[in-house]
Amino acid sequence: MLISASRRTDIPAFYGEWFINRVKAGYFDRINPFNPNQVKSFSLRPEEVDAFVFWTKNPRHFFKHLDLIDGMGYNYLFHFTLNDYPMDFEPGVPPISQRIDAFKELSGRIGPKRVVWRYDPVILSSLTPPEYHLEKIAALARELSGYTERLVISFLDFYGKVRRNLNRLTQSKGVKFEDWLDSANSELLEQFAAQVAASVKENGMQTFTCCEAVDLRQSGILPGSCIDGELINEVFGLNKRWKKDPAQRKCCRCAVSVDMGVYGTCRAGCIYCYAAGGGAKTSSPHPLSDQS
Repeated sequence: MLISASRRTDIPAFYGEWFINRVKAGYFDRINPFNPNQVKSFSLRPEEVDAFVFWTKNPRHFFKHLDLIDGMGYNYLFHFTLNDYPMDFEPGVPPISQRIDAFKELSGRIGPKRVVWRYDPVILSSLTPPEYHLEKIAALARELSGYTERLVISFLDFYGKVRRNLNRLTQSKGVKFEDWLDSANSELLEQFAAQVAASVKENGMQTFTCCEAVDLRQSGILPGSCIDGELINEVFGLNKRWKKDPAQRKCCRCAVSVDMGVYGTCRAGCIYCYAAGGGAKTSSPHPLSDQS
């Protein structure tokens, strides 16, 4: 079984103690986001967990738990989202220099294959035109050279709650947003993708997309998966056949996994986040309290 920790919230940044208490207890309860009264328990016993896939923007507070996780024999890797956006886009993350240092420290501890860099999502706006992203990605790739082997990118999805957040920023500060995947931007997108792939390759990395229908292979970017069964097999010496997760979006290539955590509990406040707001209501003091 693969455990995703998590698409729903940033567990390493904000809920490390909760996670460790669940590991010690040997199970966690997954809350159905559409029906919070529907709860299912899943085992976290080491012999039943093939690997954890952690998703985070700031794992610094989680480092203190890695010795225990290692000592219990768990396999794990990290998706580390490292964007360099204006504060209006990501108000609750530490300065970029601190996050780069954390990335390097984590990679130095567990190895570059086990830390995947995400520049995600790529937002096309009046504040962040293509040149902005090309400059930031190139600079970050130079910083992270030798510390990771993969970059994962995706393009902003205009979900209802995301669009509302963007509209508020447009109204308050005049920021205008565009859709990369609009047919009018197809040539721009291909040129952008080719430049990203080239600058990243120069620094020893391969670029992949996350859950995108657009085919950028001619630009040097491969379709990827975040819960990547092939990568997990390679890194941890497994030989398992992983089924595609039918619960994810049509374009998603991820292997079947179980997500920990609860929607609406992340404190980073990113304007583009599909998982923010609307968390499940439970009878506990907090849906990710140490008692849950």
